[in-house]
Amino acid sequence: MSGHSKWHSIKHKKGALDAKRGKIFTKHAKLVAIAARHGADPAINPSLRAAIDSARADNVPNSNIERAIKKGSGQDKDAVNYEEIYYEGFGPAGTAVYVHVITDNKNRALADVKAILSRKGGGMGTTGSASWIFSRKGVLIIPIKPGANADDIELAIIDAGAMDIKRDGDNFEVYTDAMQLTTVKKKLLESGFEISSAEITFIPKQVVKIENLEDAQKVLNLIDSLEENDDVSDVYCNFDISQELMEKLSC
Repeated sequence: MSGHSKWHSIKHKKGALDAKRGKIFTKHAKLVAIAARHGADPAINPSLRAAIDSARADNVPNSNIERAIKKGSGQDKDAVNYEEIYYEGFGPAGTAVYVHVITDNKNRALADVKAILSRKGGGMGTTGSASWIFSRKGVLIIPIKPGANADDIELAIIDAGAMDIKRDGDNFEVYTDAMQLTTVKKKLLESGFEISSAEITFIPKQVVKIENLEDAQKVLNLIDSLEENDDVSDVYCNFDISQELMEKLSC
């Protein structure tokens, strides 16, 4: 199981317990607004369709989504002009960090990200120093129903257009081309599959294996601190932490 997937699962569990709904709603509003720059109709704008689906999966109200579309597409004259930026850096234990920021003040965002990395045992990198480690892909999580034939499921998922499939306990992680995520998701839903999450994300091509509890805690503390910043939308890191260490961290 990849480092991304483990952290992805932790974030979903935490999300069910956290009271940070405002942060989540704001993040989705920014993502929808950014996507709406390329067209306000999700039927012909797959990036907007994916952003809307992701927002709805986190229970963002339709009114919030509609306002974000108007802001991003220019229908709202008082809209804030967001910039989408990726910062590259390094974390504890030699990990690479790729930080997705959506902000109305890039100077503030840069200063904040740089300070967090420095404070948490990492540092900023130059352009291209970390981005090459990550590939942009679509990821779907499909629960495996009791008694289901895993081979038949895999064949059906491949037929729907998946690039790769990995089993993680009681779930399949399905990887797609980023631009094909919506299409593959639609085909899987039409085939009767349950999809617990679907997102466009960055997957590490190579990972750093974290061997001890202290390093694992430092890496996850860094990611937590970055994600708590209002300008940060997503954080990607190429760690690989064993299930045993993960269980100790979650205690």
